[in-house]
Amino acid sequence: MQLSDFPVTPVQQSRLSQVDFDNLGFGAIFCDHMFSMEFADGAWRNPEILPYQAIPLEPGVAMLHYGQTVFDGYKAFRGVDADVRIFRPEMNARRLHDSCRRLCIPAMGVDEMRDIMINATRQLIELDQDWIPSRWGQSLYIRPLVIGTEATLEVRAADSYRFLIMTSPVGSYFTNLEKGVSLRVEDRFTRAASIGGLGAAKTAANYAASLLPGYESRQQGFDQVLWLDGNEHRYVEEVGAMNMFFKIGGKVVTPPLGGSILPGVVRDSVLTLLDDWGMPAEERRIGIDEVVDAFRAGEVEEMFGAGTAAVICPVASIGYKDEVFALASASPGELTQRLYDEITGIQYGKLPDRYDWTVRVSVSGRASTG
Repeated sequence: MQLSDFPVTPVQQSRLSQVDFDNLGFGAIFCDHMFSMEFADGAWRNPEILPYQAIPLEPGVAMLHYGQTVFDGYKAFRGVDADVRIFRPEMNARRLHDSCRRLCIPAMGVDEMRDIMINATRQLIELDQDWIPSRWGQSLYIRPLVIGTEATLEVRAADSYRFLIMTSPVGSYFTNLEKGVSLRVEDRFTRAASIGGLGAAKTAANYAASLLPGYESRQQGFDQVLWLDGNEHRYVEEVGAMNMFFKIGGKVVTPPLGGSILPGVVRDSVLTLLDDWGMPAEERRIGIDEVVDAFRAGEVEEMFGAGTAAVICPVASIGYKDEVFALASASPGELTQRLYDEITGIQYGKLPDRYDWTVRVSVSGRASTG
């Protein structure tokens, strides 16, 4: 399926003039157009580009009752050369495909889903190119979403679905990156079951489970939750919006993928870079007690999260059992900064893309942000 195959219904009047690019926030503003595709009678059909709009849903649709919905997220960046680059969308397509399968949503082939997502994204970017910010740290966030749309109260997979892609100009996910973020270790609630659950799928259920602990963390003065495993509440898993990394005694450690942790795109990028740089790195289970002991021994050198929204986010402190363990300096460590500079340099076209991570979209327009 080619880009030109998607019919377009353009907006009557753009909402771009209403956007304050100095105060974008994250995910509260949506561009003029969206992609839509439907599944009915056993087949995906009717791909099209429409004005961004509300969609009609009956109160009985399966998605509202049984949570049959999956989504993903990736970004496009206006580079220093004014070209737009989409960062590793093929990995997001593969992950969305896997999330669909886990939620019993009819999945296209991986290659077909990749082609549709990339082509639809290209077309949305060309239509709404002036929505793409041009300032460093800003980007166009792209959100594919699949929902069950059949109205039924039977506990089963729906027979009909809708696949949407919407876009949103965004700023930084965290506003205090200069001093790093603080995490509260959650040792009561569980984000996802360690074996056989939904942890590796990007689905609404995982995020719903995180809302109360996230709220409690913010009430206690922390930025995010650091999740432990669902069986013993002993081993570090991930942060609410990021995969977690520690640099301890000269070696980088991150929890392994095992079904309960989201396979992050930026996580994979970090591991690739560390390997190329010859930096010792391990994917292994790391107990929270090991982290605490390393802090007491003065061996924790850096902590950071990696995720699409935050890219590379320095972590300054961790709260666990009424104690706060903080790094000596709240500023990003040398490795954290190097990873941030390398990945964002590739995303914005400042550095060469040695890994073919980006899909370039040349556009003639210029962002209205100057």
